[in-house]
Amino acid sequence: MSVALTKPWIPLEQSAVAALPGQLGVFEIADEHREVSYIGFAGSKSLFGLRSELSEWLDRGSYFRVEVTTAYRTRHLELLMDHHRRCGCYPEQNSESELAGLGRLS
Repeated sequence: MSVALTKPWIPLEQSAVAALPGQLGVFEIADEHREVSYIGFAGSKSLFGLRSELSEWLDRGSYFRVEVTTAYRTRHLELLMDHHRRCGCYPEQNSESELAGLGRLS
């Protein structure tokens, strides 16, 4: 069983982001080639959940996909570690502080 997000990519546009639920979850941002450039989450401090977090990315990516989950922290770490396992690196826009202390998936 794969840990990766497999939902379809959605164009990162204002109308698509406005239609998102105000729920907790994880998301991936991709460039025009659908290569993941950032993996993030909407947590308890996100004012309007996924909608508000993705609003901040409108000018910094081409596509996105989301997964609604209350286990957003664990799922976020899983997605980062799985990306490293599959690609040999972390997404280019994730900061060092987000990556500190991550384990490895085999």
